[in-house]
Amino acid sequence: MLTRKQLELLMFIQSHQQATGFSPSFDEMKVALSLKSKSGIHRLISGLEERGFIKRRAHRARALEIVRSPLQYSDILNNSGNKKEYNSSYVQLVGGIPREAEISATMIPLLGRIAAGLPIEAISDHEMLTEIPSDMLIGKDCYALEVSGESMRDAGILDGDTVVIRRGDSADNGDIVVALIDKTEVTLKKFRKKGNSIALEPANKMFETRIFGPDRVEIQGKLVGLLRKY
Repeated sequence: MLTRKQLELLMFIQSHQQATGFSPSFDEMKVALSLKSKSGIHRLISGLEERGFIKRRAHRARALEIVRSPLQYSDILNNSGNKKEYNSSYVQLVGGIPREAEISATMIPLLGRIAAGLPIEAISDHEMLTEIPSDMLIGKDCYALEVSGESMRDAGILDGDTVVIRRGDSADNGDIVVALIDKTEVTLKKFRKKGNSIALEPANKMFETRIFGPDRVEIQGKLVGLLRKY
């Protein structure tokens, strides 16, 4: 996953290399990202290097090699409407069986951690991005959340997984949803509505179903994908 500034710097380095044949200077990067000092650029480059997106060549000036080039979302940086894709290695769950493959990947917002257990405080961190297989996107308005807890274990959703959510405010019975409770708590549960009551059901017999009135629950989106690291 990348912060927006890391993504912006990576795309600037890539475009500069394509235009000139060499990497930009630290001063050029500082100006391009509107930073006040070079130390901020050093931190961004170190972060990109730690995440495996760039490599520094020793004893050479302007020696930055891009190892992995992420998708640039148009609404994040330049509103150009252009979309670029790249290949990345993933462990993707296919029919519950993990497989590793070279696939087209896309960057989407990673909003934080969501409880698959007891509800936790609602999250609104829009600074992080994560990459997912492009074919996992169903519609354009998707985001990712990291799962915390074991209440959805029997549905194959484990602590530490990353779930892909399509944003929306409605759901059918049986859908796994992100639910906002009383505007302060967020949880991942199976949705069930009967009459004027809404049930948020776990997929683990160790946890209890919670029942709410319709005015206490807001649907934030539905589960459309799942990633797991090994």
